[in-house]
Amino acid sequence: MYKIFLTVRNRLEVTKMCILALLKHSQLPRQIYVYDNLTDVKTDQHFALWHKLYQKGLISQVTFTTKESTFGSFSKVVTSNLFAQQHSQDINKNSYDFLVLLDNDVIVTPGWDSVLRQAWGDVARYGLKDVKIITQLPGGIKESKEISRNIAGVKSKIGKFGGSGLWCVRTDFFEKIGLLQVKNFIGSTKRYDQSYWYLTEVSTAGKPYILGLHRKLGIHCGSLSYSVCNILNSKRGQTSPNLEKVEGDTDRYIEGLSFDEFYDAVSGDEVLTKEW
Repeated sequence: MYKIFLTVRNRLEVTKMCILALLKHSQLPRQIYVYDNLTDVKTDQHFALWHKLYQKGLISQVTFTTKESTFGSFSKVVTSNLFAQQHSQDINKNSYDFLVLLDNDVIVTPGWDSVLRQAWGDVARYGLKDVKIITQLPGGIKESKEISRNIAGVKSKIGKFGGSGLWCVRTDFFEKIGLLQVKNFIGSTKRYDQSYWYLTEVSTAGKPYILGLHRKLGIHCGSLSYSVCNILNSKRGQTSPNLEKVEGDTDRYIEGLSFDEFYDAVSGDEVLTKEW
């Protein structure tokens, strides 16, 4: 059993495919905690989606946030802290296999979670005590070096940095690494990753802390849809015709495709599968 912290902002059709991938491609029991952060496009349809999934028992929690409830700060920072604090109160918190931090534009691949469980087992078996995060390669990892042993049956590298679109961490990650200071993210839509890079490197006294597997765990479809963070950073959080147009163009591309058709398209796209 593991928990997924899923952050969402707009991108309705990509979000649907993200959820379908989790339901179809996961092999282990899981709990999905959804944080729908400041969605301002197709709000009725977002509520309808989460209502349907909640009613069917396919998600464990859905939380809607606003600018007020995230204090004018970067919503991912606030909800990450909320997820961490809630997990800390779980009387069974130490019995889970791991936690996953996932963006809604990442489409997981078949058996991805079983690979992660095996990877953490190998990390413990080989005494790789500085590994705090597991993801895939290249994944934005820098300063990396190859590990002599296979992890989860594949080659791997350990390094620093790495994008948080798909991070897998131990259940005590937030307890040991810490929470982010919300006041430092007022008016920001960036720096979640960078802040955790710093805190994690502090915890390892400067040693490499992120393990990347030569195994595609998730396909990052940000360039297919768009990067919410980049758009909001330029628009300062305001809905604009440009944002709505990009959202509409993306939805029209995806809408009407079956999951298998969509997955075949993105998994066969060399740009999407190689860039992250």
